[in-house]
Amino acid sequence: MSLFKKMDAKTDVGTPTSLKSSIQRGIRTKILEQYADTLGVNDGELLEQILPKKEPLTVVKFKREHVQILLLKGVPLFFQHYDGPWLPTLHVLHQYPTLLPWIQVDRGAIKFLLSGANVMAPGLTSAGGHLPDPAQGEKPLAKGTPVAIRSQGKTYEVAIGSLLADTEEIRSQGKGNVVDNVHYIGDDLWAVCSKGGFV
Repeated sequence: MSLFKKMDAKTDVGTPTSLKSSIQRGIRTKILEQYADTLGVNDGELLEQILPKKEPLTVVKFKREHVQILLLKGVPLFFQHYDGPWLPTLHVLHQYPTLLPWIQVDRGAIKFLLSGANVMAPGLTSAGGHLPDPAQGEKPLAKGTPVAIRSQGKTYEVAIGSLLADTEEIRSQGKGNVVDNVHYIGDDLWAVCSKGGFV
């Protein structure tokens, strides 16, 4: 279920709080560890582009869902649910599409995904879907892995989710609710980002 399907920026979200430099460093380190394969190359050059060290970061809390959202000049860049991984917003992912491993749903699943529904296995195992294929040299993904969700015929990622089963298990079983849809195009976090952030 999307975390941001019903987020009222005026009533559900706290006031942005400045982060001490030690906390900012800790968050940057954690994000760098999580995305070491992409953000760690060239001495963290990409991380510096997304989260410049000299720029102060703030955080807002979405109280109802226990989410904290990392802001740069009021613009959401990453979010964290409880103590889970820091996930990029879709706006960041569209700029840096290699941040997350990806899966793809078929055309029939798009309208459900964009209404906040989770991903069902048939949307990934059909002809228009895609899961990492070891036979093609692609690495299988473990349960709990954050993923970018692409859709058949679309250029940009339409959602960010978390795998509820290993990709090989999804392929072999071919049924059930298999990806938690946490942030999608059109949800309330997308709307805040599209308006230029929390102002």
